[in-house]
Amino acid sequence: MEPTPRHSCLKLQIPNQSEPIFIKATWFPSHFHLSITDGLHAWLCNASEDEVRERAAQWDQPVSDYIALAERFLGFQQPGSVYGFSDAGDGHRRLSWTFEKEGTKLEWRWKCGLSPDSRSTTAGVLDFLMNANIRLSEEVVIKTQSFERLKVEAEKCLAQSEKFNNEKAEFESAIYAKFLGVLNSKKAKLRELRDQISKEETTGKLPQEEDESTDKTLSFDDESDNEAIEEESSKNLTGTSKHVSTSRPRGRKRVAPRN
Repeated sequence: MEPTPRHSCLKLQIPNQSEPIFIKATWFPSHFHLSITDGLHAWLCNASEDEVRERAAQWDQPVSDYIALAERFLGFQQPGSVYGFSDAGDGHRRLSWTFEKEGTKLEWRWKCGLSPDSRSTTAGVLDFLMNANIRLSEEVVIKTQSFERLKVEAEKCLAQSEKFNNEKAEFESAIYAKFLGVLNSKKAKLRELRDQISKEETTGKLPQEEDESTDKTLSFDDESDNEAIEEESSKNLTGTSKHVSTSRPRGRKRVAPRN
């Protein structure tokens, strides 16, 4: 099964010619067909597989590369390339274009025969252009509708984002206000506690010192009294012991009887 061909149509302005020509091309993997019209006359170029293979071998290229390069220059007019559509005799025309390869300027030429039915060939080119224009118009409409839908969605997203930002700002402001209120109340309580502690320290410092001096005096007096009592007790004990030792009764010495 042969792959689906590709189609292109080029409006080509030839130097030294007032009217442009239109080149409709059908591209296959190993050959291609060209339909060319200037609106009044038409020409055809049916490059067979053998011809394409021979041309590709002359340029030392694979067939696929040759087809791709030809499609590049006949699908879009390339800047820097010199196009030609000269008379080849007997109503035929020679289509040519130039390109550079490795610094060398090269030229490809294909002979196009006069179409047996120029009106039909021209109509085919115009039909292709009309159909392509319709497809492009439909794509433009679809793209425009898609763009409008995306635009509406983007506006909705933007409005929602702004709403979220405003709600976030309001929420943060409320939270900050509550936080500042709590913080200020805590600071006020801390100041009250600090002032209360300062007042208690200033008012309770003098009585505390008097109590401490009184306690020291009392403790000193107690110690002195205790020392005096201990000394008196030791003296009494000493006197008593002396009295007891001096007043001890003396007993008579018993003499054992003699036998």
